[in-house]
Amino acid sequence: MPKLKSIIARTPESLAIALGLPAAAAREWQVQHALLTHLRDVVSREQLTHAAIAKKAGSSRTRITAILNGNLEHVSTDLLIRILDSLGYRVRVSVTKRPAKAA
Repeated sequence: MPKLKSIIARTPESLAIALGLPAAAAREWQVQHALLTHLRDVVSREQLTHAAIAKKAGSSRTRITAILNGNLEHVSTDLLIRILDSLGYRVRVSVTKRPAKAA
């Protein structure tokens, strides 16, 4: 059996590269994790239970718990936005042009 080499990915970009995925996947992960960070902050600040969030968002407590524990597999960005919206928060999107890469 060949020995496997461990790879440590410290950023979404390095994880995408290690997995052979396009850089766009890394940017999508960044957006999701930013939304998750804000959602966790709201939950902590407002001392919300997972059951209360699930009820407001029209989701299950199990799914909310998984999301808040960082399991974003099969979780879309729009679901995170809908959860935040159900808690009374608006998400704003900013689009900027990337700097040109040096030749």
